[in-house]
Amino acid sequence: MELTVLPLSGSSNVSEDKRQSDREVHDSESRTTRDGDITPPADAVDARYRWNSPPINKYRMAAAFWSFFVALIPHLEIYFNLTYTVVSLIFLSPIVGYMTAAFLNNLVHIRLGQRGVGCLAPLFHLVAFLVISFHPPWPVVVVVYSLVGFGNGLVDAAWSAWIGNMVNSNEATGVLQACYALGATVAPLIATAIVSEAQLGWWSFYYVMIGASTVELFSCAITFWDRTGAVYMAEHPHPQLGTHGKSGRTRQALKSKVTWILSVFILLYNGAEVSIGGWVVVFMTTVRGATSFVGGATATGFWGGMTVGRIALSFLTARLGEFRAMVLYIVLAIALELVFWLVPNIVVSAVATALLGLVTGPMYPAAVVLMTKLLPRSLHVGAIGFVTAIGGTGSALLPFAVGAIAQAKGVQTLQPIIIAICGTLAVLWFILYRVTSRSKESGDPRPHF
Repeated sequence: MELTVLPLSGSSNVSEDKRQSDREVHDSESRTTRDGDITPPADAVDARYRWNSPPINKYRMAAAFWSFFVALIPHLEIYFNLTYTVVSLIFLSPIVGYMTAAFLNNLVHIRLGQRGVGCLAPLFHLVAFLVISFHPPWPVVVVVYSLVGFGNGLVDAAWSAWIGNMVNSNEATGVLQACYALGATVAPLIATAIVSEAQLGWWSFYYVMIGASTVELFSCAITFWDRTGAVYMAEHPHPQLGTHGKSGRTRQALKSKVTWILSVFILLYNGAEVSIGGWVVVFMTTVRGATSFVGGATATGFWGGMTVGRIALSFLTARLGEFRAMVLYIVLAIALELVFWLVPNIVVSAVATALLGLVTGPMYPAAVVLMTKLLPRSLHVGAIGFVTAIGGTGSALLPFAVGAIAQAKGVQTLQPIIIAICGTLAVLWFILYRVTSRSKESGDPRPHF
């Protein structure tokens, strides 16, 4: 366990949640100053959580893991009789929500704490899915998805920063991100059963999403109810101003080269991930001549491989270290993309896609964990919130661009685009390595400049 002495800014307590059963650290009784701030004493230490300590963390982890993801591009296209470009707007609309969340994440944490995130994000999901369930006109669906983007932006930053600071953070973050991939694996299967087998309208799937969002709301609100803004400030004091430093954290995070490099990295990664998962069905049916069933199975294989990769390969990431593991994953991803592109065989394409999901899966968790190691803890929510927002922008912009290119040049352009993105990721990772290496040589282990 890494222990760091926190700055003195008054007399108070370390939150009850900071006690760890298997590794005891010195805690003091809780006291609150007159202005309501909770601040750590001089001998307080920064103790990292475990997934099961304090015991309530087990339920908080379960609440954070509860997520769902679905892409209904083929059904939406048929129902609305739309082109690829117009359907791709569904990827584009969440940008507004993601970017809004990026600049409000710190404020929500400081004012409302993780309790606020656990209540607000599910509410935005629930409202959006309720509206969509009434199968409104297509423009309304596009606009409402910005609410989903805002909820996702809050959740991405909050739970990624919280779990990224835990003991065994690579493994825990891998499971967290695997839940997203698992949702993307299961959701199309449920949607297909509802739309194709039960012969119900595409909007019927959102009844399932309403139920999922309701569970999300109650589970997060209950388990994170005592995680108030005062508790957050006590555990994440400003480096200079202590618990009174309530502003400027996002601005400080944006001054970091690490934040900007990883923002572009995650933007491209998320864009490639969603582009493959969203358009591989169209590629397999139109270019490889596969049936709709085989095309859907290929997409399921991609997200299933990503789910397995984020859990299983997280142990490899922890053993090799984030830098070396990422290089390995990128090289394997490029090799598999070349096989997918150059071997015109349905079986080979399907297997390569599943393996591609496997090796690209742990890339996102590794980048998030590395960010928590390179930046001060007080900047984690702001920096990770900005990175995930930019990443959400990538997951919207790149699939939209792929859809537009597919409309003009054909969906076979997907593979060279993904290979070019992987090459760019390798360059960005090398730049990040150089930045951190120069920082260490200058005697500053954290390149937050």
